[in-house]
Parts: sequence; C-alpha cells; structure tokens
Amino acid sequence: MQYQDILLASHGTPGARAAEDLALSLCGEGASLYHLLVVPDLWRGMMGDDWLNNVRTRIAFGEYLERELAREIAEHVDRLTRETATRGVRYHSEIRQGDPSQCLIAFSRVACCELILIGSPRPKGTPGLRSRMGTESLIRGLDTPLMVAPYPHD
Repeated sequence: MQYQDILLASHGTPGARAAEDLALSLCGEGASLYHLLVVPDLWRGMMGDDWLNNVRTRIAFGEYLERELAREIAEHVDRLTRETATRGVRYHSEIRQGDPSQCLIAFSRVACCELILIGSPRPKGTPGLRSRMGTESLIRGLDTPLMVAPYPHD
C-alpha cells in the first residue's frame, strides 16, 4: 500500500532508521514525508552535574552540547533530504523540544497525515540513550493510524 502523506518521527537510532526505511518504501510517487525530530527534555538536565563548578565551564559545556545536537540533527535532515529527492518525495522537517510523545501528538494535528511511523525501542541490553515514545499516551492521543517499524536484527 502506498501513502501520500506520512509523518515520521525519527532521530537516527537503528530503530528509527528502520522506521525511515519503511516510511520511504510506503511513500507513493509525489508523496510528502513529514519528519519530526524531537530533542527530549532530558537534555535540559545535563547542566546540573557537580563537576560543572563554575559559570565558564557550564557555558562551554552547554555550547558544546548544542553544537553536537545541531550537528546530529543536520546529518539526519541532510540524509533524508537526499533520500527523498532521489525518490521524488517531498520532504518537510520539524524540530521540537520536549516530551517525544507529546511533541508527536501535537505535530500530528498540524501535519494532517494518513499514517504516523515510529521505530521500535532498542532491545534490552542494547547500549544507547533511552528517550522512548510513550506508546500508551500515543494510542490515546493520536487521531491517525500509528505504525511501529520492527527493530532491525542482524
């Protein structure tokens, strides 16, 4: 089945990349892919560590975190811009900060898509930051069908 308007929530992890691949395979010719990237609230708390014991160190660390997040986001957007262009799919990106589930629910009301796609969580024991979507709140809050891409297994 092909769709004309898909909302994809992804941030570059293996599960999110599986959702990206699935979204691209489901886009019909001339479709629109709306890509939501959420910077989770947990990054706000990164400045509270005791080793950041003076203002200069806090500012330098904050600027470093912002640069790294901006670089990672730009890489995701650039990669999907290239991939959608080769497939004739219109690409729109949106960056928000907050709770991932609440950001997705809010953006879904603006984007008005036929399908929302997310990746599945990392399996237990897989290293990496855990900023998962609250699937229970998504199920209650979304007015659009939600598809969860299976986690890629080697």
